[in-house]
Amino acid sequence: MKKLTVIVFVFTIISNLSAQQLLSPSFRFSKKDISYVTLENGTEVKGTLNDIDRKKGLIKLIKIEDGTGTVHKLKPGAVKYMYAMPSGFDKAMKAVNFLTDAQKWNNEKLSQDLLDQGYVYFETVNVKIKKKTMPMMMQLLNPTFSKSVKVYHDPFAKETVGVGVGGVTVAGGLAKSYYMMLDSDNAAYKIEKKQYKKSFPALWDKCSSLSQQSDINWNEFTDHVIGYTECDK
Repeated sequence: MKKLTVIVFVFTIISNLSAQQLLSPSFRFSKKDISYVTLENGTEVKGTLNDIDRKKGLIKLIKIEDGTGTVHKLKPGAVKYMYAMPSGFDKAMKAVNFLTDAQKWNNEKLSQDLLDQGYVYFETVNVKIKKKTMPMMMQLLNPTFSKSVKVYHDPFAKETVGVGVGGVTVAGGLAKSYYMMLDSDNAAYKIEKKQYKKSFPALWDKCSSLSQQSDINWNEFTDHVIGYTECDK
């Protein structure tokens, strides 16, 4: 009975959240569900993820076993994008989060069918790290409303306080930094909570109705992403 109560409480919290939320990053993936990896040369590799090797939070190697039993060891530079199914409780969180997402914000280049099933999406993009720009494989945190703005997980981001049940964070825990890229940018760049108010006007300068806001709150970052998407630029 206690377990059932916890489950009901968890899903009550989720149902009361805004339908459009940034996803929590996933780190563990199903070894039963099929993952889909598209290489830079257009080749698609379908199979089960054996492992994702990381170094200092960054993906360095993907090991995926196809239907013939062959294990492909892929470096991020060879991968264009990937859909992977999270494991366990994380999978349930992703599926619920997509139930009521608005179609008008969808990025038509992404597979909405896979996203609706709870898959997470990674892609290799150019990322600005201080004065350097380098290709990195990043998890997209707003796949269902990424038409004009893409927000990526920052592997080193700290989080604000979230809502927990039995030691598990089920809501909140907003990251204090992300990497993002507008539709006109050539590379993703880091944005941080501590600098957000100061950088806000320049960040959203192509949407005057958004950039001229005076009451700026980091907790409303998702609303700002949607506001930019809806803006008549």
